[in-house]
Amino acid sequence: MALRLIEIFLPADEKPRLDEILKDHEILGSWQEGLSEGKTLIKLLLPVEETGVVLDLMEKHFASVEGFRIILLPVEASVPRPQPEEEAKPKIEQKTTEEKPENKVAGISRDELYADVEETAKLSWIFIVLVILSSIVAAIGMLKGSVVAVIGAMVIAPLLGPNVALSLATTLGDTHLARRAVKSNAVGMAVALVFPFLLGWLMQVDPSAPEIAFRTSVGIGDVVVGLAAGSAAALSLTTGLLSALIGVMVAVALLPPLVTLGMLLGAGRWQLALGALLLLLVNLICINLAGVVTFLARGIRPLTWWEEKKAKKAARMAISIWTILLLALVAVILLSQRG
Repeated sequence: MALRLIEIFLPADEKPRLDEILKDHEILGSWQEGLSEGKTLIKLLLPVEETGVVLDLMEKHFASVEGFRIILLPVEASVPRPQPEEEAKPKIEQKTTEEKPENKVAGISRDELYADVEETAKLSWIFIVLVILSSIVAAIGMLKGSVVAVIGAMVIAPLLGPNVALSLATTLGDTHLARRAVKSNAVGMAVALVFPFLLGWLMQVDPSAPEIAFRTSVGIGDVVVGLAAGSAAALSLTTGLLSALIGVMVAVALLPPLVTLGMLLGAGRWQLALGALLLLLVNLICINLAGVVTFLARGIRPLTWWEEKKAKKAARMAISIWTILLLALVAVILLSQRG
């Protein structure tokens, strides 16, 4: 059983209201510690599936209370092992709409998901250095025909993060996160093009090399793979299975098409470079389209109704735009194959 520990800082006189709010939820353990200035610290051990609902209830009821704060901690293990109650507590038939749990799904909470994804969208010197190093490894690996080097570059490259962050920002209607994701994505891709372009300009690039030729043609299969991998990325994040992202990075890698595009542009191979650009655009669109749809299917929603209204509008618009762009690319792919 995946567990989380929630630490809640509240005025001591708010504890009875907290108990009333949580009485119908599966709390595996509860501890209280008195603090100075009339404050109290309540620690709750609960299943990860309950985390999102409980966090939303806490924020709805206590966000305006002075001194209120929630800290969410992952739990590696708990001894003795917590056992769920054998008999579920009877539910109160009359419950206000405000207190009714919403979108309870098996996975991490919205706040935990946001923290994980936001970290991947940060534009920092580490992000830029990783992009530079991965582009160098990928470019040399392609020229030498080293599949191992190319796969290693796919795993190093942090380019998947900003795209998943953009999908989450669209789902939540979060313009701040969307701007950061777009900025990181644009800078990362621009940086990833520099070294391959110089390499293609200075050295002889063989377009028939397997690792290069493979990225200059795109088919419907690439669209299917991109959609599946984009959905897998969002699913792995919402369920907390971050290790699965490594497989996604390899399946729908953005770096190899970028590096191929840079080298072919540097070598003046414009026609072949167009094929690499098409593959790059397919991967980008598929990641974002599948990410938004998967986040929505997983019940990722903003907390308040006015934020949800804004988010629904943004999600509908994004899905429409990504779908139109994808259909246009599919048409170009089919026409190019016939030609």
